[in-house]
Amino acid sequence: QVQLVESGGGLVQVGGSLRLSCAASGRTFSTYGMGWFRQAPGKEREFVAAISRSGGSTAYADSVKARFTISRDNAKNTVYLQMNSLKADDTAVYYCAAAIVVAAATPQAYSYWGQGTQVTVSS
Repeated sequence: QVQLVESGGGLVQVGGSLRLSCAASGRTFSTYGMGWFRQAPGKEREFVAAISRSGGSTAYADSVKARFTISRDNAKNTVYLQMNSLKADDTAVYYCAAAIVVAAATPQAYSYWGQGTQVTVSS
Protein backbone atom coordinates (compact mmCIF):
# COMPACT_ATOMS: atom_id res chain seq x y z
CA GLN A 1 0.00 0.00 0.00
CA VAL A 2 1.14 3.56 -0.67
CA GLN A 3 0.01 6.92 0.66
CA LEU A 4 0.22 9.98 -1.54
CA VAL A 5 0.43 13.64 -0.51
CA GLU A 6 0.27 16.43 -3.08
CA SER A 7 1.70 19.91 -2.62
CA GLY A 8 2.57 22.96 -4.67
CA GLY A 9 -0.85 24.18 -5.65
CA GLY A 10 -1.91 27.79 -5.36
CA LEU A 11 -3.07 30.90 -7.15
CA VAL A 12 -1.25 31.97 -10.30
CA GLN A 13 -1.99 34.34 -13.15
CA VAL A 14 -2.64 33.27 -16.71
CA GLY A 15 0.66 32.48 -18.39
CA GLY A 16 2.36 31.64 -15.13
CA SER A 17 3.90 28.40 -13.88
CA LEU A 18 3.54 26.02 -10.97
CA ARG A 19 5.22 22.78 -10.02
CA LEU A 20 3.19 20.19 -8.19
CA SER A 21 4.81 17.48 -6.12
CA CYS A 22 3.40 14.20 -4.91
CA ALA A 23 5.29 12.46 -2.13
CA ALA A 24 4.69 8.75 -1.66
CA SER A 25 5.19 6.67 1.44
CA GLY A 26 6.62 3.19 1.43
CA ARG A 27 9.60 1.47 -0.13
CA THR A 28 7.93 0.29 -3.31
CA PHE A 29 7.33 3.61 -5.06
CA SER A 30 9.37 2.53 -8.09
CA THR A 31 7.00 -0.36 -8.71
CA TYR A 32 4.04 1.95 -9.38
CA GLY A 33 3.11 3.75 -12.52
CA MET A 34 2.05 7.27 -11.56
CA GLY A 35 -0.51 9.66 -12.95
CA TRP A 36 -1.92 13.13 -12.48
CA PHE A 37 -5.62 13.88 -12.84
CA ARG A 38 -7.67 16.99 -12.26
CA GLN A 39 -11.25 17.84 -11.47
CA ALA A 40 -12.90 21.19 -11.98
CA PRO A 41 -16.17 22.14 -10.25
CA GLY A 42 -19.10 20.42 -11.89
CA LYS A 43 -16.91 18.33 -14.15
CA GLU A 44 -15.67 14.77 -14.14
CA ARG A 45 -12.15 13.87 -13.13
CA GLU A 46 -9.92 13.96 -16.18
CA PHE A 47 -6.54 12.58 -17.08
CA VAL A 48 -3.62 14.99 -17.23
CA ALA A 49 -0.40 12.99 -17.46
CA ALA A 50 1.14 9.63 -16.64
CA ILE A 51 4.62 8.22 -16.22
CA SER A 52 5.93 4.69 -16.20
CA ARG A 53 7.70 3.03 -13.28
CA SER A 54 11.17 3.90 -14.53
CA GLY A 55 10.19 7.29 -15.87
CA GLY A 56 11.15 6.29 -19.37
CA SER A 57 7.67 6.61 -20.80
CA THR A 58 5.19 9.46 -20.41
CA ALA A 59 1.76 10.35 -21.75
CA TYR A 60 -0.26 13.56 -21.75
CA ALA A 61 -3.75 14.77 -22.39
CA ASP A 62 -3.95 16.80 -25.58
CA SER A 63 -5.06 19.84 -23.59
CA VAL A 64 -1.76 20.02 -21.67
CA LYS A 65 0.69 18.62 -24.17
CA ALA A 66 3.73 20.89 -24.67
CA ARG A 67 2.78 22.90 -21.56
CA PHE A 68 2.99 20.34 -18.75
CA THR A 69 5.81 17.92 -17.93
CA ILE A 70 5.54 14.90 -15.66
CA SER A 71 8.66 13.48 -14.04
CA ARG A 72 9.62 11.31 -11.10
CA ASP A 73 12.50 10.80 -8.73
CA ASN A 74 12.36 7.26 -7.41
CA ALA A 75 15.14 7.97 -4.90
CA LYS A 76 12.91 10.63 -3.34
CA ASN A 77 9.62 8.74 -3.76
CA THR A 78 8.22 11.77 -5.54
CA VAL A 79 6.42 12.52 -8.79
CA TYR A 80 6.22 16.03 -10.20
CA LEU A 81 4.04 17.97 -12.58
CA GLN A 82 5.63 21.08 -14.03
CA MET A 83 2.90 23.32 -15.41
CA ASN A 84 3.82 26.20 -17.72
CA SER A 85 1.76 28.67 -19.74
CA LEU A 86 -1.18 28.12 -17.45
CA LYS A 87 -4.66 28.96 -18.66
CA ALA A 88 -7.85 29.72 -16.80
CA ASP A 89 -9.18 26.33 -17.97
CA ASP A 90 -6.42 24.63 -15.97
CA THR A 91 -8.15 25.67 -12.73
CA ALA A 92 -9.00 22.49 -10.84
CA VAL A 93 -8.08 20.24 -7.96
CA TYR A 94 -5.11 18.17 -9.05
CA TYR A 95 -4.70 14.61 -7.83
CA CYS A 96 -1.82 12.22 -8.11
CA ALA A 97 -2.46 8.51 -8.28
CA ALA A 98 -0.53 5.25 -8.24
CA ALA A 99 -1.19 2.31 -10.53
CA ILE A 100 -0.13 -1.21 -9.62
CA VAL A 101 0.04 -2.36 -13.22
CA VAL A 102 0.15 0.32 -15.89
CA ALA A 103 -0.35 4.05 -15.54
CA ALA A 104 -3.14 4.58 -18.05
CA ALA A 105 -5.39 7.49 -18.92
CA THR A 106 -8.42 6.17 -17.03
CA PRO A 107 -8.99 6.62 -13.29
CA GLN A 108 -9.95 2.96 -13.00
CA ALA A 109 -6.34 1.95 -13.63
CA TYR A 110 -5.22 3.52 -10.36
CA SER A 111 -5.43 1.96 -6.93
CA TYR A 112 -4.25 4.79 -4.70
CA TRP A 113 -5.08 8.49 -4.70
CA GLY A 114 -3.91 11.58 -2.89
CA GLN A 115 -6.20 14.17 -1.34
CA GLY A 116 -5.59 16.72 -4.07
CA THR A 117 -4.16 20.22 -4.28
CA GLN A 118 -6.04 23.26 -5.60
CA VAL A 119 -4.68 25.13 -8.61
CA THR A 120 -6.39 28.40 -9.47
CA VAL A 121 -5.39 30.34 -12.57
CA SER A 122 -6.70 33.91 -12.62
CA SER A 123 -7.16 36.01 -15.73
